[in-house]
Amino acid sequence: SQEGAMIAFLEGSFDFRVLRKSQVGAVTQTWLGFGSEQTSVPEGFVPGVSSFAEYGGHASICVRYDSKTTDVLYRKGGDAPGDNIAFLQVGVPTYRISQMVQNDGNVLDAYGFVNVVSPCGLPMRGIVGIWPDPIMFVAINTPDIAQSRTFYQQLGFVEQEYPYARPNKGAGQFEPAQPPKSVYLAPSPNSMGVLLLPTKSKKTKITPNPALRSLNVVYTPSEGTSDEQANADLQLEDPQSSIPVSFVSTAKFDKVLA
Repeated sequence: SQEGAMIAFLEGSFDFRVLRKSQVGAVTQTWLGFGSEQTSVPEGFVPGVSSFAEYGGHASICVRYDSKTTDVLYRKGGDAPGDNIAFLQVGVPTYRISQMVQNDGNVLDAYGFVNVVSPCGLPMRGIVGIWPDPIMFVAINTPDIAQSRTFYQQLGFVEQEYPYARPNKGAGQFEPAQPPKSVYLAPSPNSMGVLLLPTKSKKTKITPNPALRSLNVVYTPSEGTSDEQANADLQLEDPQSSIPVSFVSTAKFDKVLA
């Protein structure tokens, strides 16, 4: 199945591991990542001694499968079925192109680093390197970078120094430098972020990639927020790139993990 191929692709190609699973009716969801998602520091974590993979707050990818749907979002071997997502970048100690091909990935190029369309249609970029959380950022094409920057800033994202997984910081062929005129934003210097990439023209039409359901952000509600408000589902959309952003309070997220 496409679900099985996507999970095997992430595990075999980049060493993702399954963090948790859930099934409600016909919908199965599998979360994969490189470390604990919990919002507090795990017991037993010793700063300076423990691996960062043992720390909390890691990003994850949710592979969602609905056995009742008849929609075909992506056909094996094709280009990504939309262009609002340029790629999801991961920085890992190693990746395996043979596993990408074996698990229905469409390798676009692999000179120094790899660009591949995953089995579900999500484009990914793999860098051989080290970063506190290997899921580094999602690169987003936008016709109006200023408006998209304002959108994410209003959500609490802050313009940060562009992250590099290798010490030469984009000077060699194994990791590209930050694209010209791009803007990198993230909630904190070490967390997963977004890289905003300007299109050639503000009149460029962006096509949403149906493989991406939403970017999910776990947040701490401000003081005075009622339990009802904190538990409410909230989703906004970047009008420039059509990227949906969903919000889950820490309290609600911790209950899911419990």
